[in-house]
Amino acid sequence: MHILRMAIALCLVAFASACAHNGPATYLVEQAGPYRLDSGDVVRVSVYGDEELTNTYRIDDAGDIAMPLVGTVSARGITTEAAAARITSALANGLMRSPNVAVEVAEYRPFFIQGAIASAGQLPYVYGMTVRAAVSAAGGYSDTANQTNATVYRRQGEEMVRGNVGLDFPIQPGDTIVISERWL
Repeated sequence: MHILRMAIALCLVAFASACAHNGPATYLVEQAGPYRLDSGDVVRVSVYGDEELTNTYRIDDAGDIAMPLVGTVSARGITTEAAAARITSALANGLMRSPNVAVEVAEYRPFFIQGAIASAGQLPYVYGMTVRAAVSAAGGYSDTANQTNATVYRRQGEEMVRGNVGLDFPIQPGDTIVISERWL
């Protein structure tokens, strides 16, 4: 009798855990961590005490910031704090005594959206954006769109990864969002 109760309890636990799954739960794309700069981002560099160097700069295709007097500073894949440290180091190398530099993102690179939506294409990213907000920015769903999830493609290091995500998944600049057709 005790073994029968134990077997029934195990079956109920297995059934309950199978029912608790609410759709796609595999997130292959990273969600956390500090923002990393890349090509297309525009950064505001503030060099305290030097108005000529304080300006906005676009990160070029090579991932560099081209600044007067300093030359190019590699910024791809690093945080704004690390970019400020690199610029500080370059300025301290014979150009300025004790430079004080701050870097902040002035404009994020765009994201891309395609599939069963009103207006596919490249759109400006806004900090904290989710898949749901991206769909709204693209004019909403088409009549045949799957309105429960999406596929997000994101570059992680040297490879492109994808994940099936829910509508409240946070996107990042450079992501490509694909909204599929629903099965009728």
